[in-house]
Amino acid sequence: MPINLSKGQKVDLTKGKPGLSKLLVGLGWDINKYDGGADFDLDAEVFLIGTNGKVRKDADFIFYGNLKHESGAVEHTGDNRTGEGDGDDEQIMVNLSKVPADVDKIVFTVTIYEAEERRQNFGQVSNAFIHIMDAANNEELINYDLGEDFSIETAIVVGEIYRHNGEWKFNAVGSGYQGGLAALCRSFGVDV
Repeated sequence: MPINLSKGQKVDLTKGKPGLSKLLVGLGWDINKYDGGADFDLDAEVFLIGTNGKVRKDADFIFYGNLKHESGAVEHTGDNRTGEGDGDDEQIMVNLSKVPADVDKIVFTVTIYEAEERRQNFGQVSNAFIHIMDAANNEELINYDLGEDFSIETAIVVGEIYRHNGEWKFNAVGSGYQGGLAALCRSFGVDV
């Protein structure tokens, strides 16, 4: 049975499950009933963060334009442009055993593509969640339903997997940003 988290909660991933290395991270959302004349296209992104709180290089940013990290540690399975249907809208495969030693955190974010041009924000999005599964046996380990009202934000840091005393933990972040993907990239040190 998965652990259901609230904003700010942290939980061990590997301490109670030695040998856990391959994870499936699923992100999902629904669009509220609204007609603004443009479709919503939400995108999941991943930032591999070093000890200084920034990416080590631009290639540590995984998104629809760079689906696989050179180490093989993180792979985005592809862009879902509609978010329709139940379950995960986008998925990311993580292999903890391949994460470079100088990467301290793997940060999961969701942004709205062309949010400002389309006059869209996360106030028009509902049922946003992230869940983490053991890819070896499809056991759901963690579920975090954002459940927040992000009225004007166009980007969200959903959660992060991070190293702590030789183990991996998950932190349910749930922080919104204005400025979309560009703001996130600047915050994490990616050249935009």
